[in-house]
Amino acid sequence: MQPLIITIMGKDKPGLVDALAKCVYQHEANWLGSSFAHMAGQFTGFVEVHVPANKHADLVEALNRLPDLSVQSVTPAKGPASFNDTLAVQIIGNDKPGIVQELTKILNQFNLNIVSFTSRCESAPNWGNEIFKAEAVIAVPEAFDDDALQTALEGIANDLVVDITTQN
Repeated sequence: MQPLIITIMGKDKPGLVDALAKCVYQHEANWLGSSFAHMAGQFTGFVEVHVPANKHADLVEALNRLPDLSVQSVTPAKGPASFNDTLAVQIIGNDKPGIVQELTKILNQFNLNIVSFTSRCESAPNWGNEIFKAEAVIAVPEAFDDDALQTALEGIANDLVVDITTQN
């Protein structure tokens, strides 16, 4: 079996994931994991599959023929990533331009790897401005100082709330 990462994007409508799943199944591939989102009227996401070597090219060709989707397939690099210690980081604060860049800059300064990252803005019901919310899972070295990271992240803005928990 060969690993294959499939990225998709298209105008959102019912049946897109079903069409993708049928295509994967018809080529005897195993659906290992996926993440999808709806943004600005578009449906986007990625899927990891394992496909028999003799079906790989046929699956890629079939994926490219799917209607209403822009599909890109990538064969991942050798050797799966392994993360022994991870932290879950939740961040809430007033939205402002550059907040994601400020957050990722700090993670990079600590030489941390982002395993997953989701963010969104929501209307603050009593204030009328946007509240930024983000959730990240980050890989950290053994015996990492969570407190130093929390202090650095909270230093971005006075109103930023950061919650860090260890994951197993």
